[in-house]
Amino acid sequence: MEIIDVVVVGGGPAGLTAATYLRRFHRRCVVLDGGDSRARRIPQSHNCPGFPDGVSGPDLLRRMRTQALDAGVRIEPVMVDALLREGDGFRAVAGERSWRARAVVLATGVRDVLPEVDWAEDAIACGAIRLCAICDAFEATDLRIGVYGPRAAVASHARFLRGYTQRLVLMPIDRPFDDEFPAPYKESTVRVLAPGGELDFDGARCRYRTPDGAETVLDTVYPFLGTQEAHPLVVSAGAWPDLPGETVVDANQMTRVAGLYAIGDMVSGLNQISVAVGQAAIAATHLHHQLPSAPRMRAERV
Repeated sequence: MEIIDVVVVGGGPAGLTAATYLRRFHRRCVVLDGGDSRARRIPQSHNCPGFPDGVSGPDLLRRMRTQALDAGVRIEPVMVDALLREGDGFRAVAGERSWRARAVVLATGVRDVLPEVDWAEDAIACGAIRLCAICDAFEATDLRIGVYGPRAAVASHARFLRGYTQRLVLMPIDRPFDDEFPAPYKESTVRVLAPGGELDFDGARCRYRTPDGAETVLDTVYPFLGTQEAHPLVVSAGAWPDLPGETVVDANQMTRVAGLYAIGDMVSGLNQISVAVGQAAIAATHLHHQLPSAPRMRAERV
């Protein structure tokens, strides 16, 4: 079986950037993309450098994918089942197919935990639910913003969102705020609703119905329910995380397993496209210098 230089697992902004860099270093690489990048849920981002008029997640992924393909990156639409150490390199397994490589870049991201309703994706698409306050709270300035989730998460994120609006609505789902765990604000403009209610969606906006039947209409809602952060490929390759979901890397984005790099949201830190792209550039450049040199022997016909 052919041994290529690098397998990149994940076709989001981080993985596509790493692969583009590697191909521009004339390294042989392949992107194995399960097609579930977190970026695909972005209806419109005004936080992405270079897009003053905004860009949707699917459009950004399309542009980055085109750029990678133009550089000569191979992209395979597969979900990787296992990543195994094999000699001095690795084997990535997807069903009955496998790829051998000298190094691997993991860019598998995380999955947001959403409210258990069948309309969540539709609400995200129209902005009734937002997933990243750092990315888009600016666009929600002065709107009626709902903060939904466990009491501790609601309290911590309410402090951040209070910088964008007076009209906060706090919706703890587990326990009410009390004297031992007070609500972060006691202002007339900040409402604190009782837990145990129902979050609903009318096709344009969300509303929260408390157990006594009272309804509050919300311009947008930030659910802070956490992320599904298990990274089985990290474990199968031998780079055990210190804490669940936190892939430990050094300053060059390399895990404790030589030749295995991790970038993007799967690495503990600030989950932003700009950060993921920067991590991809660092990892790809360091990796290129770690691989055996490949002197150019002849000019290729363009």
